[in-house]
Amino acid sequence: MSMMPSAHVDTFTRDHLPPADTWPALEFTLPELHYPERLNAAAVLIDDAVEQFGADRPALWTPDGVVWTYGQLQKRSNQVAQVLTEDLGVVPGNRVLLRGPNNPWIVAAWLGVLKAGAVVVTTMPMLRSTEVATLIDLTKPVVAISDHRFVDELAIAAGNETAGVEVQVLTYGAGNGFDDDGDLASRCEHKSGRFTAVDTAADDVALLGPTSGTTGVPKVTMHFHRDILANADTFARYILQPTADDVFAGSPPLAFTFGLGGLVVFPLRFGASSLLTEKAGPVELAEHAAAAGASILFTAPTAYRAILKEKRGDLLRGLRIAVSAGEHLSKETWDAVHEATGLRLVNGIGATEMLHVFISAAGDDIRPGTTGRAVPGFRATILDDDGNELGAGNIGRLAVIGPTGCRYLDDARQANYVVRGWNVTGDTFSMDADGYFTYQARSDNMIVSSGYNIGAPEVETAIDQHPDVVENAVIGVPDEERGSIVCAFIVLREGVTGDATKRKEIQDFVKQTIAPYKYPRDVRFVNELPRNPSGKLQHFKLRDGLFAKETGANASQNEQLTPAGQSQA
Repeated sequence: MSMMPSAHVDTFTRDHLPPADTWPALEFTLPELHYPERLNAAAVLIDDAVEQFGADRPALWTPDGVVWTYGQLQKRSNQVAQVLTEDLGVVPGNRVLLRGPNNPWIVAAWLGVLKAGAVVVTTMPMLRSTEVATLIDLTKPVVAISDHRFVDELAIAAGNETAGVEVQVLTYGAGNGFDDDGDLASRCEHKSGRFTAVDTAADDVALLGPTSGTTGVPKVTMHFHRDILANADTFARYILQPTADDVFAGSPPLAFTFGLGGLVVFPLRFGASSLLTEKAGPVELAEHAAAAGASILFTAPTAYRAILKEKRGDLLRGLRIAVSAGEHLSKETWDAVHEATGLRLVNGIGATEMLHVFISAAGDDIRPGTTGRAVPGFRATILDDDGNELGAGNIGRLAVIGPTGCRYLDDARQANYVVRGWNVTGDTFSMDADGYFTYQARSDNMIVSSGYNIGAPEVETAIDQHPDVVENAVIGVPDEERGSIVCAFIVLREGVTGDATKRKEIQDFVKQTIAPYKYPRDVRFVNELPRNPSGKLQHFKLRDGLFAKETGANASQNEQLTPAGQSQA
């Protein structure tokens, strides 16, 4: 596969691309997708936007009244690029890890890294030091930029010598003063704010996006500069049809490509603005969005249900578009939102491997209960287990081809995701004769809870570290509010009582070991786990509810430990 001459001095990412024969097919079927050979996504998103829409247009808002204009965002992103290149010696191709909640400085940092020709490594601020250390080991960043409130776990991870890389850490947000060398904002104040973006190739890697692995080890997706723009020029342009007057809002973290697209790339691409909320429950998010006059909202079905449950559907009535993604949107939820607000929820499915949504529908094209059709620029199908297309009326593995696709950083699992050129997402869908796709289930052991992807093996590994645990198995179980929740079946060592106290102890232990949102909300103590004759753990028996009937575990224990409203497995 022919690639353009790279601007990267540090060739780590290009050196660790998967072999060309394992790449998915790439198609550029829309005129908007024919990008020039030299392309810096940040230069397009902020420099071109300032030229086209003006420096004084608002770009970023916060609920506490902070407003950054396009001109201010451009200057601060330039200053970040100057700090990286002039002070820290960052060269094109170096990786820079970002860690922080949704706020203007993390956007400036993201743009500044790309302008410097470096590669962004996105991380969730909730990750614990062991999780961050794994990502440092995989991506080898030379600099990490963190909100000061989340630096402790990062500092522990950055000091871990096993990664074999020295990471310089900068923080922002503490307000320690004009001459604080450890503070990004302080360093930026000493810079001119004039910087010419590095002339990167359209197929230079711009973003390394980790995603939960079903084997417990994260996979790192690799996205080019052209990929960043491609999702704006497909899903956003054709489904959302934004204008410069739109105000975007939403709950997904910018570390998720769902949030990065919906709250940064899409609004900047079309001269619109974005409301950034660091942390807000569903109703609070809706209140902030209503107060800001938001017209496009991104969040998960869980949040829409919670807003209706609190009888605050009125907060959504000012929206032009409400996007629901991250987990399955049931017809019942769609109908309830429509009845309460008049909104026709825009359903969609995307993947970190694809960067954003590739199946959706809007307006009169929406068919409640379905996810939608392939977004313009993409095509999708259903495959059987052997990789053959099944056609309409069948249930099988969802597969997609478009201008973006799966490229894992030096990972053998590339061969699992790409089958005969198709990106196979790990979801089971059906397709009708009109090309509408309907979700059936996950086809792997990924748990999707409140829009978060949680790998069951990672949770199992964390639980196994508790001194009282002999072994455990984790599955996802349906939940009315969250879509699914993490459920753990645990065998305790002899003499340890499985009661409510032990349940909470293990839950708290997991929260301290991995990101808190991954902890098992449902814990069930059993005497043994179901295995086949060769000793392989049979998760399907746990999912099918068969094991509770077979186990010798004390039933009263399980009843005591099962959350209210949950049926016993």
